[in-house]
Amino acid sequence: MTFRRRPDRNSIPEARPTSNRCEAILGERFFPAHGNPGKEVVILFAGILLRWLRRAPGDVMRPAKTFHASPGSGRTRVRPATSLKLRFLCILVLILGLAGELCFAAQTASSPKSQAEINEEAQAAYRAGITAVTNNEFKAAEAQFEKVVRLVPQIEEGHSALGAVLVRLGNYPQAIKELEKARALKPGDVSVLTNLASAYEQTGANKKAIALFEEMEAEAKRKAAPDSSQALPSSVLAAYARALAATGQIPAAIDKMQLAVAESPKSADLHDALGSLYAQQQGWPAAISEFQEAIQLNPRLSAPHLHLGAALLTQQQVSMAIAELTRACQLAPDSVVAATELGKAYAANREDDKAIAEFQRAIKLDARSTEAKHQLALALQRTGHDAEAVPLLRQIVAAEPKNAAANASLGFALLRAGNAKDAIPFLERALEQHPKDATAHENLAAAYLEMGENDEAIQVLRSGLKSNPKDFELHYNLGLALKLKDDNAEAIPELETAAKLDPSSHAPHYTLGVLYMQDGRDEDAARELSLAMKLHPENADGWAKLGSLYRRMNKLPEAADALREAIRQMPNQPDSHLTLATVLADLGNGAEAAAERKKGAELERVVMNRQRASVATNSGNSLLQKGQVEDAIERYQQAISEDPGYAEAHRGLANALERQGKKDEAAAERRKTDELEKSKP
Repeated sequence: MTFRRRPDRNSIPEARPTSNRCEAILGERFFPAHGNPGKEVVILFAGILLRWLRRAPGDVMRPAKTFHASPGSGRTRVRPATSLKLRFLCILVLILGLAGELCFAAQTASSPKSQAEINEEAQAAYRAGITAVTNNEFKAAEAQFEKVVRLVPQIEEGHSALGAVLVRLGNYPQAIKELEKARALKPGDVSVLTNLASAYEQTGANKKAIALFEEMEAEAKRKAAPDSSQALPSSVLAAYARALAATGQIPAAIDKMQLAVAESPKSADLHDALGSLYAQQQGWPAAISEFQEAIQLNPRLSAPHLHLGAALLTQQQVSMAIAELTRACQLAPDSVVAATELGKAYAANREDDKAIAEFQRAIKLDARSTEAKHQLALALQRTGHDAEAVPLLRQIVAAEPKNAAANASLGFALLRAGNAKDAIPFLERALEQHPKDATAHENLAAAYLEMGENDEAIQVLRSGLKSNPKDFELHYNLGLALKLKDDNAEAIPELETAAKLDPSSHAPHYTLGVLYMQDGRDEDAARELSLAMKLHPENADGWAKLGSLYRRMNKLPEAADALREAIRQMPNQPDSHLTLATVLADLGNGAEAAAERKKGAELERVVMNRQRASVATNSGNSLLQKGQVEDAIERYQQAISEDPGYAEAHRGLANALERQGKKDEAAAERRKTDELEKSKP
C-alpha cells in the first residue's frame, strides 16, 4: 500500500484552467494594459497669457501671432493656431488666460533681465514646447516647459503643461509634483484634475484618483447640457473605471466602463477593457461577447485575442482558446503573456510537448518570467523530466521566497525524485503560507513518512483535518500512516470515513480488507476486498489476496476463481499457482492441482535465479567501478549463467569488455541487451 501523495493544486495535474486563474490574468495583466500612457492618458495643456504687467503701457505683452484671442467676460481663452495630434490619443488643448489681477512682480534695478524679456522668453519656451508636443518630441517638450516653470513659477499653466508631458513620458512621481503645484495655483482647472487623477491611477494611488474623478464628474454633471448623456469623456471614464477596479469596486468600475463604451462604441480598446471587468466577476458570456466585439472592430489588436483565449480556456473550450491565443502570438510575437497562455492552453489539451515549446519561447523573451518558468517546470514534471524541473523551480523560489505554489511544486518534485529530506523545508514553507490547504498537509506528511517520521506525518494529517474534516485524501492517508504504526484500531475508523466520503474509490476498501484480515475479521475482510475488486478489477495482488482469504474461509470455488484471475493478470507469479494447487487439491482436482504445483515450482526457480543473477550483477558493477575488470567479468558471466535473460548482466558485461578493448564482443553483448529489453512485456 502506498501513501497517496497528492500534488499541489498548482502542480503537475493542473492542466485545466480555473476561473480564479483567468480572473488573475485579467485583473493583474490584461486590464491595466489599457492604462498605457501612450494610448489612454488624455493630456490637457493650459496656455499662458500674460495680460498685463505692473510696468509702463509700452511694456505690456501683447498676444503672440500663434495665439488667437476670443472674447469673454473677465477671462480670455486662447488656443494654438495649429491643432495638436499626438500618437495614439486625442489631445485636447485648452490654453486658459489668467485673471485680470494676475501678474509678475516688477524687476528691481539689479535684475539681469527686464520683466518683459522674461515674459518673452517664457512665452517662446511655451510655444517651443507646444511645437515639440505636436511633433511627438516629448523630451524636448519637457525641457521647454521646465524652462517655463523656472522663469515663471507662479503661473499655473507652466506646471500644468509640464505635468501633462511628464504623464505622457511615464514619469508619474514628478508629474504628480508639478500637477499638485498647478492644482494649488488653480484648484478648478479640469485639465490639471484630469492629468493628476490619471497620474495617481498609474502609480496605484487609486483612492486619490477616485476622489478627483468624483470631483470632476460632479462638476461636469453640474455644467452639462440638459440633453447631454455623458458628463466625462470616454478616456477619463476608462481611467476612472481602472481606479475603481483596483480598489475592488468592480460593479462600479463596470458602470463607468459601460458609459465609456456608450460614448465611444467603436473603440476596440474600451470593449476589451469592459470584457476584462466582466471576467473579473466571472461573467464569462458577457466578457466573451465584449472580447469578440473588440476583435470585430480591430482584428489586428492582439489584446482581445489574448483575453478571449484566456476566457475560453476557463470555459474549457480548449480548441477555440488555442486558436485565439495562437492569433494573439502572431500579432504580438514578443508577448511573454501570450506565449505563456498559449502554453497553458496546450497543456490543458494534453499537448505537453507543444506547451513546453511555448513556455521555453516565453522564457527566451523574458528570462525573468517566473510564471513561464513555473509552467515549464510543471509540464516537465508531467512528462517525467523531474530532474530538469527542479533547477527551474529553485530559480523561482530564490527569486520569490513567498511564492507558495513554487515552494509546493519544488517540494513535490524533490519528493517524487526520492529526495524527501530536501523536500521537507519547501513543503513546510508552502504549508506555512497556506495553513488550511489540504494538499500542503498531504505532501508534507508523505515526505515525513518517507523519512520514517511517522509521528510527525500523523500530526500534520490530523492538523489538516481540523480545517478540512471532509477531505478524502487526508482521512485515507491518516489511515495508512496509522497502519504503518500497526495501530489498526485507530486506522480502521479513518479508512471507513474515507470510504464513505468517496464510495467510488477502491483504495480504502482494499486497505480495510487487509486490516480486517490481520484482525481475523474474515467476513468483513471478504466484503471489503470483494468490493475493491469490483471497483478496480485490474489488481492481480488483490485477487491473489482475496483467493487466499476465501481458502482460509473454506470457500474453495470462490478461492479458485479469484486465484485464476490473479494468474490471468500475472501469470509469472509463483505464489498464486501454488495456492491454487492447494485449493484444487482440496476440491479433489488432483491432475490440475499437480500441473499448477509444477508451474509454481518452475516459476519459483526462475525467481530464485533472477535474485542470484541480480546479486552477481551488483557485485560486478561494484568491482568494475573499482577498476577490477577481470573479476567484474567473472561476476557478470556468473549472473548470465544463472539467468540468461537478465538484461542488466549483459549490459554490465558489455561495459567490462569495452574496458578491455574487446569492441566486437562488447557490441554483441549490447545487441543482446537491446533484444532482451525489447522483448519485455
